[in-house]
Amino acid sequence: MAITNIEVAQSAVLRPIMEIAEEAGIQPDELSVYGRDKAKVDLSLLDRLKDRPDGKLVLVTAMTPTKSGEGKSTITVGLGQALRRAGKRAFVALREASLGPCLGMKGGACGGGYSQVLPMEDINLHFTGDIHAVTTAHNALAAVLDSHLHFGNEAGLDVRAITWSRVMDMCDRALRDVIIGLGGKLNGVPRENYFQITAASEVMAIVCLARSMTDLKERLGSIIVGARPDGTFVRSSDLNAQGAMALLLKDAIKPNLVQTVEGGPAFVHGGPFANIAHGCNSVLATRMGLKLGDILITEAGFASDLGAEKFFNIKCRKAGLRPDATVISCTLKATKRAGGGDEKAPHAPNPDAIRAGVVNIEAHVANMRQHGLPAIVAINRFAQDSEEELALLKSLLDERGIPSAICDAYGKGGDGCQELADLVTAAIDSGYADFRLLYPDEAPLADKIQTIATQVYGADGVEFLPKARKALASFEAAGLGNLPICMAKTQYSLTDDQNIVGRPSGFQITVRDATVSAGAGFVVALLGEMMTMPGLVRTPAMVNMDIDEDGTITGLF
Repeated sequence: MAITNIEVAQSAVLRPIMEIAEEAGIQPDELSVYGRDKAKVDLSLLDRLKDRPDGKLVLVTAMTPTKSGEGKSTITVGLGQALRRAGKRAFVALREASLGPCLGMKGGACGGGYSQVLPMEDINLHFTGDIHAVTTAHNALAAVLDSHLHFGNEAGLDVRAITWSRVMDMCDRALRDVIIGLGGKLNGVPRENYFQITAASEVMAIVCLARSMTDLKERLGSIIVGARPDGTFVRSSDLNAQGAMALLLKDAIKPNLVQTVEGGPAFVHGGPFANIAHGCNSVLATRMGLKLGDILITEAGFASDLGAEKFFNIKCRKAGLRPDATVISCTLKATKRAGGGDEKAPHAPNPDAIRAGVVNIEAHVANMRQHGLPAIVAINRFAQDSEEELALLKSLLDERGIPSAICDAYGKGGDGCQELADLVTAAIDSGYADFRLLYPDEAPLADKIQTIATQVYGADGVEFLPKARKALASFEAAGLGNLPICMAKTQYSLTDDQNIVGRPSGFQITVRDATVSAGAGFVVALLGEMMTMPGLVRTPAMVNMDIDEDGTITGLF
């Protein structure tokens, strides 16, 4: 029987976090220790190291995924461990886990097997309280907004045009649409509202894009909570909420330091959704890793058409980051799905589907190359995979001139990613990288959307529904036309239809609406119906979780 994630985590001997920090070059007065094995790192570290050259930045992305994902976090950690074995000062940086998916169907977000970040149980549960702080800050703005309405609405908000929600870190479909303020005059102004999962909060995106406490407060003050009858926006700063929100986030803004299974340093910080937000860990954690190490390996949610495109055109644009190489995680099961294979039998032999599905990997490689970056494919091995099919996929990539390595990060940790580490090192040393963005800030919003649709997805064009055109026009009229685009679409296809697999052509995408996250600093283009408050599956993962008298956790994966 294969060893489980939690068995690996519970059998690992963790190094004291002070030892990890000292080896990483972090000074004791820059740490706030949470127990023996995790700590927060003060932002003063970046001031101390501001003149030190940055290390190299490697992004791990993926091919179009199946519902179980293709192991980006596992590959990220495995690659970091392999580079450390090769003598590099390598750091990894991941997003934090949301309790909703963790207790629902996805499981944890720490990697897998012998390529995890630890302590896995803590990271997947309450960790250092960052997500709770984001929840509280978001809901504090909601509370002051409704109090403002109750006491006269001096800002002149149209109660039918309020856009600020409430959030919680749980999957609860019953809260997607709610009516608040019932029960009489003392309970406020009755109106419709809605809940999102905390990972979908604009506050989460702001924490992950902020570069300092000052920047955090400015972004929080720029949040749009609704509109007046004349269409002008009302912001958080109109309610004087940004100071208190920043206060609630004073510790959450600090990156968290933990370790890998092999005792290497890792940052785990922030957790924005990868479709309605940018899906990357924090700018601050990324910058710390770049200042402290030779190489920082990080990941972005879903495939290159979502997470990587936003990592480049939102995060790198705003933070001035320049990646040096990319890794695309792929699996046999995802390749078979892309080739029309049976999703209900992902590990059944199907060489024809592999031959047909490799075009999807080619599309994601092309996305990396058009951003001026080398792309290496990591074939993430699963225990059920056959040697014959792994070799077939490797040969198909070789024929196309795509460098690749078969990786057993899960089963062997860093030792299972040595070939990948060699390829990544060679790509960095080649000097190939000439990073470039897809579009300029000054391009019209519709043109930016058109560029992403045609150049990243492979669409022939874009249809803008009237509601979307009106929204984009209003944002440009309000001086927000220079913002980058955050495309919100299905992760299961390069199109806006999750049932279309492979590398489709001859299609259009439809933008039905658009919203603006002015604090985070991007415009969200909505393609199809996007779920911002998931629901639990029929048998959620949480029903198999438990803890005994000694504190031993079971069922967490």
